[in-house]
Amino acid sequence: MRIETIAIQAGRDIDQQTGAVMPAIHLSTTFVRGNEGEFVYSRSDSPNRRALEQCLTQLEGGAAGVAFGSGMAAMASVFQALRHGDHVVLPDDTYFGVRELVTGLLADWGLQHTMVDMTDLAAVKAAMQPNTKLVWVETPSNPMLKVTDIAAVADIAHNGGAKLGVDGTWATPLLQHSLALGADIAAHSTTKYLGGHSDLTGGVVVVNEEDGFYERIRNVQQIGGAVPSGFDCWLLLRGIRTLPYRMRGHCANAMKVAQFLEDHPAVHTVHYPGLESHPGHEVARRQMDDFGGMLSVQVVGGGEKADAVASRTKIFARATSLGGVESLIEHRAPVEGPTTRTPMDLLRVSVGLEHPDDLIEDLAQALAGNR
Repeated sequence: MRIETIAIQAGRDIDQQTGAVMPAIHLSTTFVRGNEGEFVYSRSDSPNRRALEQCLTQLEGGAAGVAFGSGMAAMASVFQALRHGDHVVLPDDTYFGVRELVTGLLADWGLQHTMVDMTDLAAVKAAMQPNTKLVWVETPSNPMLKVTDIAAVADIAHNGGAKLGVDGTWATPLLQHSLALGADIAAHSTTKYLGGHSDLTGGVVVVNEEDGFYERIRNVQQIGGAVPSGFDCWLLLRGIRTLPYRMRGHCANAMKVAQFLEDHPAVHTVHYPGLESHPGHEVARRQMDDFGGMLSVQVVGGGEKADAVASRTKIFARATSLGGVESLIEHRAPVEGPTTRTPMDLLRVSVGLEHPDDLIEDLAQALAGNR
């Protein structure tokens, strides 16, 4: 089936008792023992979560999916499935939450790491060690929108005896097929585009093989207990049904906004892989079906000017997160705190589904104050 059909049909069963075409929300935390069903306790499994995991697995073309209560819980499960003394290679511009997890909390538990520029394949190869068990890729990256060649890094990881995990949150399974490109693990914050309406938190890990590493991830979910509620699973399934059509609008709007910003005198750099000026454009064109709804822009004049632009927008809401139908803008470095590697003059922009001309006019008036 094509992905538009999968998004609507996967994980959806007609209710045999009522004939309802929409699944019920099962809020029960416990289930009668000896009943015909397979459910016992909602931390271990639940009807809505099982339906969601089936849907997400089919969207990614994987063997199994594991749903979590947040994107960070999903990412953390992959690293928690490693052993004491294992080594990971991850991007030098990885999402700051993952960086804090690996360099702080899990480093104290004996996880070793090396951070490299994932666009430099020689650097990735040089970072591999005998105890490297995982190479972690984030593409496009947050917030610099670097693009990593998944297939090439997969070869390096596998030749070194490691698994390749890809955080594809910004691309979604619609635009980038990480497992088909050679990844062993595809992870997403489902809070973002998959949910699409800024009304839930969630995450997912989809694997290409139900092996021992998958079993450890599943164990982290069920024992650690960072699971989504039945209602959040239901909301997420509902959001996924419109994902293909929403993403087309996000991509089209983002391209128009990026082209406008690239020519604006108050802007010195636009990070958007759909632009031919982007260093990763050719890789993105090869491994993505479209270029996504996210971009970052660096404004002339430094951090204070960037902050002023964000404060003057009227349609773009100044808020954290991304991937909803509404447009958001954020002065990113102050949000990440003192350990940030993000340039102070950078604004992260989530381009929503409003009319693109209205979005461009809003940014134009916000940038006009910087002249």
